[in-house]
Amino acid sequence: MQTAFAYLRVSGRGQLSGDGFPRQNQAIKQYAKSNGIHVVQTFEERGVSGTKELDHRPALSALIEALHGDGVKTVIVERVDRLARDLMVQESIIADLMRNGYEVVSVAEPDLCSDDPSRVLMRQVLGAFSQYEKSMIVSKLRGARQRKKAKNGRCEGQHPFGSHLGEPEAVLLMQQLRQTGHSYLAIAEALDAAGYKPRHSEQWNPIVVNRILRLRQRRDVASRGSREPEKRG
Repeated sequence: MQTAFAYLRVSGRGQLSGDGFPRQNQAIKQYAKSNGIHVVQTFEERGVSGTKELDHRPALSALIEALHGDGVKTVIVERVDRLARDLMVQESIIADLMRNGYEVVSVAEPDLCSDDPSRVLMRQVLGAFSQYEKSMIVSKLRGARQRKKAKNGRCEGQHPFGSHLGEPEAVLLMQQLRQTGHSYLAIAEALDAAGYKPRHSEQWNPIVVNRILRLRQRRDVASRGSREPEKRG
């Protein structure tokens, strides 16, 4: 039987006691039953606007983390506006999930990932914009490095997390918790509780924790490799 995650969201705290969650949950359950799908976990975004960034969408962040670790490939929503209100944001989330091999199913919009002309056009625009934005960022960074090198005679990139005061302790806590089997979401919550702050937001995000640990692991592997003595034949 195919497995899936369910994602539910209500935007106002006043709606938490209303029929938003029961209605969405019932629609998803009926769809799953009719299509032979087993919903293994439900993620509820409680009182969060659909315009919020990922850093402020804990349930969506947890869902994405679970997708990368549980083998589930499908996400079911009642309507695509539960993911986001804005069409471009919707398509951005859908495109990112599709790039990683996941599928988004909307109960009310069964043709969500089909060849609907409007959505195909939006995906093409997003793809072109993403490529343009990436090229512009690369160009700007190259220019900034060149200007800095001309001024100072050298140019260093941004120091990785763990290089600033107080950050090594945060990284150590991440590593210890991950080694004992904690999820990235649990690690993020532990960092918040311990008072450690990320660089660019008020709260920790499991995706950021994942990125920091992967970068640290690659640096550690590279460092060990550079210290190994050369083998002689």
